[in-house]
Amino acid sequence: MYDSPSATGHDTGRMTMKDALNAITATLGIIMVVGFVVAMMPFTLALVAGPAGAQAGLALAGAATLIGVIGGLVAALINIFKKQPSPVAVIAYAIFEGLFLGGISGTMEYFYPGIALQAVVGTLAVAGTVLVLFRVGVLRTSPRLNKIFMVAMIAYMLFGLVNIGTMLLMGQSLRDGMLGLAIGGIAVVMASYSLVMDFEAVQHASEAGVPRKYAWRLAFGVAVTMVWLYVEVLRILMILRGND
Repeated sequence: MYDSPSATGHDTGRMTMKDALNAITATLGIIMVVGFVVAMMPFTLALVAGPAGAQAGLALAGAATLIGVIGGLVAALINIFKKQPSPVAVIAYAIFEGLFLGGISGTMEYFYPGIALQAVVGTLAVAGTVLVLFRVGVLRTSPRLNKIFMVAMIAYMLFGLVNIGTMLLMGQSLRDGMLGLAIGGIAVVMASYSLVMDFEAVQHASEAGVPRKYAWRLAFGVAVTMVWLYVEVLRILMILRGND
């Protein structure tokens, strides 16, 4: 008995770093796979049926975007307010976000060839840089920065509501041109800080030995931040390509 190996997190039912990474990989993997399939619809149908197929593909991409927005919002609210983490709810969120990202990526890719790949590379570059700087101890959160982040988030959401009202009433977005680039740049910085918060949450949870199922709640948090980061990078690229 004394020669037996020590109990691991799997044996005790406690979450380990491996559990968190597995849940995060599965969640982001679903988003990427579903997103890729949806994004390729306009081009696939264009090859099969020409311009008519391309239009059908764009219509399907638009429908996927709408379904993804509504379904993703509902799934996100379920994950936020559900007391116990649910792998099914997180996976459902990942599927809907895949539809959403695939829909907007496929549409943007049709009008701006290469933009989706640029957005993916840009998102991974930002996330990778944040992860490396976090691992070496350069990036960390603090109570003061957390307060600044929360204030900035409130201002960002209020600006989003004002922008929606402007588009509905005047048919013009405030997130175009230099102002759009400035807001996008600030949003990328905010998303990067949110990613640091997510990394710290994973680290602290694994050290505290929380129940294994909480790995899915952490995966949900990372997925939300990565979706936000990708959308902001895509928006910035769209503004830059539109000004060419």
